[in-house]
This record gives sequence, C-alpha cells and structure tokens, in this order.
Amino acid sequence: MNILERADKIVNHRSEEKERMYGPFSESMKRATDIYNASSPDNEKISVEGMYRAMIALKLSREAYSHREDNLLDAAAYIGALNNYIESKIDKEINNV
Repeated sequence: MNILERADKIVNHRSEEKERMYGPFSESMKRATDIYNASSPDNEKISVEGMYRAMIALKLSREAYSHREDNLLDAAAYIGALNNYIESKIDKEINNV
C-alpha cells in the first residue's frame, strides 16, 4: 500500500478503535484549536484551518530536517483532513445547516 492510500485510510477509513480512543479527527482538531486559542493572547488566535496548516507545516519541517516516512504520511493525512474539513464547511453553508 502506498503512502497516499495509507493516508486515506487514516483520514477517511478510521477504525472504530481509533474513534473510541481519540474521537473523530475533525472534532479533535477543533478541540485543539479551542485549547490553543484559550491559552493564547487575543492577537495570536488561530482558525481550525490554521491549526491544520500548522500541523502540516510541523510535519514538513521535521521532514526537511530528517526523512522519515511517518512525517510524509502524517502531512498527507493532515492535507486530506483539511480538505475534508473545508468541503464539509462548504456543504454546511450551501445547505444552511
């Protein structure tokens, strides 16, 4: 299985066990954003999309320092999850949910 297939499996086909352990991925990122914003001054607030981008940047920064397949896998997974988050947000706006 290639790295993109593995990232897809992480983001879009998470096992029940993962859901029980960590909760839905998008909810975890929203919660992380809330925690970040609660502990930051007003001029340092971040959006949920920004949190995804920060995690992608962290993984790519680690990869620039030293290649580890896990860095690329995680970056690809965060990119896919960001896309899902944005598409879900657009769908909600279109359907007025």
